[in-house]
Amino acid sequence: MDEYFYSFSRYLKDKFGQKVRRISLDAGFDCPNIDGAISSQGCVFCNNKSFSHFSRKSPLSLEEQIIQAKEYIRRRFKANKFIAYFQSNSNTYGDLNFLKKQYDVVRKFDDIVGIAISTRPDCIDEEKLSLIEDFAKDYEVYIEYGLQTIHDKTLKLINRGHTFSDFQRAVELTSKRSNINIGVHVILGLPGEVKSGMLETAKILAKMPIWGVKFHALHVVRDTLLAGMHEQTKLNLLSLDEYVDILVSFLELLPKNQVILRLVSDAHQDLLIAPSWVNDKGRALKMIEDEFRKRQTCQGALPR
Repeated sequence: MDEYFYSFSRYLKDKFGQKVRRISLDAGFDCPNIDGAISSQGCVFCNNKSFSHFSRKSPLSLEEQIIQAKEYIRRRFKANKFIAYFQSNSNTYGDLNFLKKQYDVVRKFDDIVGIAISTRPDCIDEEKLSLIEDFAKDYEVYIEYGLQTIHDKTLKLINRGHTFSDFQRAVELTSKRSNINIGVHVILGLPGEVKSGMLETAKILAKMPIWGVKFHALHVVRDTLLAGMHEQTKLNLLSLDEYVDILVSFLELLPKNQVILRLVSDAHQDLLIAPSWVNDKGRALKMIEDEFRKRQTCQGALPR
């Protein structure tokens, strides 16, 4: 399917000349939208245990997580180079000493070639960027900002606790560091958003200095505010057909050089409430490929 969009796997193969896999880590970071600094409720959709393997297990040190994950990835995917992905919660939220202590663990492993840091756009500043940039001397470095949508009305509805202008500021600050790649997370199917509104997000991101985009399909997992909302009102979640249509239309608007970090999200089966199709990733990817072929289109095919 690489002929239709610029996949992260192709980017990594071009960059490193071999297969490289990400190791998703829980480094013990908190989130200001959970600990009370902004809110104690969190984003309506968020439950780290639904997507983070190590958040579901008894506590392991970062070093133990890396060792365990590498053994599994080597057996299953035959990869020998790795990216340490600081995934759970907001991985720039804390003082500089704590950040440095956590990030420094990767230096113990010669086969780690990259560091990816998932965080909120309101949890970054010049000092933290300088710390992260220091790692870029030895590693490929990515910061992934959780935007989800450009629409402030939606951000408020889903209790994100930040605005689109916070994201713009984070991108502006980060883009001054040429050796830090900027990724953005987008959720398709957020409450109240229709296709045209989602494509407005695409058009704006296409004009920003974004290196990569990661897609999520809105889904409901247990122990979240969204689960309560769904129980009360039966949210109008996207069908797989609708998701495929919107995703391909979104990709048509993105520049060809923006890396697509992921096409569709999934969730731990025990926690997923709806829609069930998000865990049928093979079917979803096949339908996305079929839609590209049917339209005779590709990433970047449309003017922005």
